[in-house]
This record gives sequence, C-alpha cells and structure tokens, in this order.
Amino acid sequence: MTVGLVVQKFGGTSVGDAERIRAVADHVARTRRQGHDVVVVVSAMGKFTDELLRLADEVSPTRPPRELDMLLTAGERISMALVCMALTANGVESASFTGSQAGIITDTDHTRAKILEMRPDRIREALAAGQVPVVAGFQGVSTAKDITTLGRGGSDVTAVALAAALNADVCEIYTDVTGVFSADPRVVPKAQRLAKVSFDEMMEMAATGGRVLMLRSVEYAQRHGVPLHVRSSFTWEPGTWIVEEDPTMEQAVVSAVTDDTSEAKVTIGGVPDRPGVAARLFGELANRGINLDMIVQNTGENGLTDISFTVAVLDVDAARDACEAVRSEVGATKVTTDINIGRVTVVGAGMKSNPGVTALMFETLSSIGVNIQMISTSSIRISCVVAADRVEESVRALHSAFGLDRVGP
Repeated sequence: MTVGLVVQKFGGTSVGDAERIRAVADHVARTRRQGHDVVVVVSAMGKFTDELLRLADEVSPTRPPRELDMLLTAGERISMALVCMALTANGVESASFTGSQAGIITDTDHTRAKILEMRPDRIREALAAGQVPVVAGFQGVSTAKDITTLGRGGSDVTAVALAAALNADVCEIYTDVTGVFSADPRVVPKAQRLAKVSFDEMMEMAATGGRVLMLRSVEYAQRHGVPLHVRSSFTWEPGTWIVEEDPTMEQAVVSAVTDDTSEAKVTIGGVPDRPGVAARLFGELANRGINLDMIVQNTGENGLTDISFTVAVLDVDAARDACEAVRSEVGATKVTTDINIGRVTVVGAGMKSNPGVTALMFETLSSIGVNIQMISTSSIRISCVVAADRVEESVRALHSAFGLDRVGP
C-alpha cells in the first residue's frame, strides 16, 4: 500500500446531521489507519446556506455583498468545528481552520471571488504535528483582508486548490451519489457509473448540465494536475476517477448524455447584416456582466439576419433589456425571449475520430419528432437546444442510441 496525502471534501448532505458527521469522522479515521495523511474540507450542513439566505431576505431587501459573505461563511465554520469534535471522539487529533486561516487568498469580488494565491503554511504545520486539518470550504480572505466566498461549487474549488498547493496524491470529492454517470439516473434509469473520465470530458459534462462537479473545480484540477475521485459518503465504495486522458486507451465514442433546462434563448431579429453589429450587441451584454453560452447567427436574407443566444434563466430579463438598449442603434426590428427550452448534449473523447456521431444524434432526435433549434459543437461535444418538455425524452433516446444503457436491472 502506498502511503500518501489525501484531501477529502464532504458536501452538505455528507455532513447533514450528527449521524452523518460521525460517519465522516469514522471514515477519516479509517483512512488515517491505512497510513495516509488526510486534509478534510467541509461544506455547510444540508440546506443551512439556503436557510441563511432566507434569513437575509427577511431582514432586508438589500444584501450588501460583503455582509452576505460574512453571513454565509458561518455554515462551513459550524461544520468544521463539529467534524473536529467527532474526530476527537474517534481518537484522531485534528484542528479546524477557516479559509483565511488556511491561507486561501482571493480577489475582492464578493460572493464569487477567485483564488489568487495559496499560503497553506498552517495546514502544513498541522500535518507535521500529526493532526488532521479540517478546513471550511467555499471561503477565503481577499487582498483587502475581507472574508470572501467562492460562489457555487466553492467547497470543491477549496479542496482542489489545497490538494494542488500541498501536492496531494488525490482529491476525493464525497457526495450523495456513487460517482459520475452516463446520464442523470433520475432521467435515465439505465444510466451507468463511469469508472474513469478525462478532465476534458468532465469539463464538457459540467458545463452542459452535469451536476456532480462544478466546472471551476475541474478546470483547476486539470490546470494543476490533481487527480479527482468522486465517491459516495453513504456507501464509501470506489466511484469515478477524473484524470488526464490516456492516449494509449481506446476511448468510448460517447461517454455521457447531459441535460440542462436552466437557460433561456434570446433572439434579436431583423439585424442589418454588416460588420460591427454583433460586436456592439455583445459588448453591451458584457458591460452588464451577462454571460452567454450558445450563439447562432442565421444566414442573412435581404440584408437582414437574426442573432440568437442562450443565457441563464435568471439573466434573461437583463439580457432582453441590454438588447432593447441597442436595438435602435444597430437597426434591429425586435427582441424575443423563450424560457421554455433545454439543452441535450452528447460528450465523448472518442468523437474526435468518429465522424458519424453528429448524424446519429440528429437522426435519433428526428425519429422521435424533436425539433432542433440551435446547435453548438466542440471536438468532444455536440449540444442541441430543444423544447424544454422534450428534453428528458431526448436524453433517454440518445442514451440508448449510443449504446450507453446498462444491461440488466
């Protein structure tokens, strides 16, 4: 057995109550008995962060970002202290650390800060003293010395950043699922767990609706060469490894089918087909901090064209306002929105050498009468926008068409 340094991150369901926290402590103690050094990263318990947000809304219609960060980081601090207490009951020496104490230095963008530097000196000292450091995820301290939070999936980013800074052998992400699946098992009962996924595949899956890992944490892991292992804290069985692609292995043509109904489509119609119009439109959207996903410009006719793009549903009103603000200036005739859309995506490293994937995807959707509204591709991904009420049916059909259904019960 190889002795190494393991970073173990436990999500909200994994530390959801006292019983779960004791189970986490038991597992950490087992890992230590196997001879490994362990660093633990924890999220807030269960839905505690949602409860804090609800309280903030009740107190005030405005939520100053600095104070919101101060409030929300309380959840992880509670978890880290409780896990340390449970470890003590298991005879394991430990010490809890906030993000700032762990040396996580961020920019000053409250509620969605980015890590600028890692200074985990106190974590190294705790490890050298034979302790298990338990770090509050999702948080850091800014260059202005204010508490910051890292946004959605922030605890995963904390764990990966610590694993990179400490040169850990693996970063284990514990959640309530047993790994990464070929589709959402709630949508496709025959979805199968994947033993190994490449970083590139996982990033495409995370960006197109995969809900197990956030895109930022996968990007960070690939950039710093940190192997990830997604596992269940309810079964403790081996899960899915996310690693660099092995060029010597034959890749599945399609590894997974993902779905996402969290976006809306915006179309600005009757746009003069001339240089500079798209730049002005997308510049206005960028100035308002609106992130775009898929973009399609139709073929021009009579000197006019339509430009469609997708945004998060939460941003659709702001995107429409931005388009209306420049509509007269660019000479467009109308702005329309559609929130009843969804995206289905096939992902697979083997697509790079298999040209028939696009045809099979389109044929499959056509065979069940699903109309494709927009298309976006990369070397290992094909995404189609379809009507929201046809998304789940489309996912199941594609999962079967590409031979991903699990055989047997």
